[in-house]
Amino acid sequence: MDLSNLKPAEGSVKNQGKRIGRGQGSGKGGTATRGHKGAKSRSGYSKKLGFEGGQMPLQRRVPKFGFTNINRVEYQGINLDTLQQLVDDKKIKDTVDFETLFSNRLAGKNDLVKILGRGELKAKLKVSAHKFTASAKAAIEAAGGEAITL
Repeated sequence: MDLSNLKPAEGSVKNQGKRIGRGQGSGKGGTATRGHKGAKSRSGYSKKLGFEGGQMPLQRRVPKFGFTNINRVEYQGINLDTLQQLVDDKKIKDTVDFETLFSNRLAGKNDLVKILGRGELKAKLKVSAHKFTASAKAAIEAAGGEAITL
């Protein structure tokens, strides 16, 4: 290696790219590759979300209907067969509380939990949740367990 074959390390020098809009001598002056007229040629242009070039956007073409009740309370449903599966997998022993359901990823930390009656429960469990269906409550108590409403 000598002064005649020095060069920078591989990857250390990046190509600076085209210098656009820097005068006629650069070959990229004038309209600076933006074409002539129109919104896209102007500075400060930003396309609105869902903009379709002035055509009526899909969001506004489609009819709206129904309404959303702002007071609706959503529950995360958990069936008895899911609880039985946890018992079979030895993930729960005798009590099922919100922390257990959260740690087993059956409910989020802000969810309200409702126990639903699908499947059958063989294990004796002490289940605490925000709500129970009548069939779920009956099945838990029939298995010798206890249903506690939070």
